[in-house]
Amino acid sequence: MSPRPPILEDMTPNQPEPDLDLVVLGGGGHVGLPLSLAFAQAGLRVGIYDISQSTLDRIAAGDMPFMENGADELLTELIPTGRLAFSADASIIGRTNQLIVVIGTPVDEFLGPSMTVFERAVEQIAPYLRDDALVVLWSTVYPGTTAYVAQHLAARGKTVDLAFCPERIAEGHALEELHTLPQIVGADTEPAAQRAEALFGKLAASTIRTTTKEAELAKLFTNTWRYMKFAVANQYFMIADQAGVNYTNVLRAIRQDYPRAADLPGPGFAAGPCLFKDTMQLSAFTTDHFPLGQSAMQVNEGLPAYIVSALERRNGGLGGKTVGILGMAFKGESDDPRASLSYKLRKLLQWAGARVVCTDPYVTDDRFTTLDCVLEESDILILGAPHKAYSALPIGGRDVVDIWGALGEGIRL
Repeated sequence: MSPRPPILEDMTPNQPEPDLDLVVLGGGGHVGLPLSLAFAQAGLRVGIYDISQSTLDRIAAGDMPFMENGADELLTELIPTGRLAFSADASIIGRTNQLIVVIGTPVDEFLGPSMTVFERAVEQIAPYLRDDALVVLWSTVYPGTTAYVAQHLAARGKTVDLAFCPERIAEGHALEELHTLPQIVGADTEPAAQRAEALFGKLAASTIRTTTKEAELAKLFTNTWRYMKFAVANQYFMIADQAGVNYTNVLRAIRQDYPRAADLPGPGFAAGPCLFKDTMQLSAFTTDHFPLGQSAMQVNEGLPAYIVSALERRNGGLGGKTVGILGMAFKGESDDPRASLSYKLRKLLQWAGARVVCTDPYVTDDRFTTLDCVLEESDILILGAPHKAYSALPIGGRDVVDIWGALGEGIRL
């Protein structure tokens, strides 16, 4: 017997489509798809609503559109069950009493929050929302966004239970962390809180109750704290480099068998689609514009320029040099290039007169070349993302920049 198709096709044209237990708006993305798969694995019929039809077609065919540990096998397992439905049409929202919205608040060109995405979302979902539906915002938002959505839905005559339940997963580890991490449930009414806790109780190890604004701030504080810790690590690295000392030895002296400094990270590019953006949202929210966060942004965003300046001083300029960048994803073992500082590094190197060649084992880009070509052609190698594939490369005696300390010879600039 052939497996049941993921999109039901055995109904007559006049027969209504069956209800879904849940619809995930943005369900084809890095955050929404693992969540959709986890709920389907838990036995729910899940509607994956995404504006990209090509992405939906790819998922429906059993092909994950990005790397996520365990997701390829889980998707293959779920496709024959019929518990996944796919649509690029907002009308799928009308088939459920539970909607999870997986869109965040981006920052605009002035590094302030842009609410346009939620204005569009309210306009999009309002015509299809059932009365008394549960609507959950599951992302990272500017403080007050949940109340904003509630107000605008009410203005359109929609009575819903609304909760803010921020995602807390690390990209690549979502399917594990959805079951092991506690889920914050921010709600301002008891019915919304109880319904959201019941929904996420199917996945999370436990839930933590707060108000919506408390949950919004908790998520921003968490990401900003990580971003500031990375800034401290990068600033320490720069200070040690300017002092002419071996920062690998400094870190060892700080952390070895000393618990109060065990959480000091090593240096590296603090990038990706969340940390910078969320720090700037918190800066926009505070009356003093959050000088600690602004300083962290300057340190982390300034690291590529610091590397280029160091190379220029050492080589008497970079004109005529070929520089190879190993890894263009925003972090190791990822195929996600969003907000990767390797791209900023490439641009700065080119402006400094260097010829730049790039490679990545996971990121597909016609402008990249092979690892062998990068190794053969480069005068200088820079580790942009600490992929495991680079840990045992035949570097030889060439000039290498490895601020991650991932190539086996310590932190090098």
